[in-house]
Amino acid sequence: MAEPLNGACLCGAVTITAARWNGEVSACHCAMCRRWGGGIMAGFVAPADAVTVTGEVARYASSDFAERAFCPRCGSGLWMRDNGGDYELSPGLFDGAAAFPLVREVYADQAHRFAAFEGDHPRITRAEYEQEHPHVKRDA
Repeated sequence: MAEPLNGACLCGAVTITAARWNGEVSACHCAMCRRWGGGIMAGFVAPADAVTVTGEVARYASSDFAERAFCPRCGSGLWMRDNGGDYELSPGLFDGAAAFPLVREVYADQAHRFAAFEGDHPRITRAEYEQEHPHVKRDA
């Protein structure tokens, strides 16, 4: 088994250890993620029982089914999480995530021009994503 993956926010007040993770990055271009991440949100999944967090964390209920967490000291985005499920961790917090491949983009048809990724990976449109995930509320 691989060594745990260790990460920290910009100021180091919050540390995160993932004992298990999927090692694949997904990017989202929906309006909410664009606002949260400054253009995109990228994340990799780690099971809830494999994640240990130390330090003070602020949480924001960004929808009726998900929270986004950040360091209240430096503002670094830490994760998005649906209803207490698995963590979608921000890869930039983890030096060990530098080699994780981008495996898909969601809301790809909503991407800002500067955030157009190259590569051969699935690009899922807003309509396709929302058809498979009817609990997602359409943004304006």
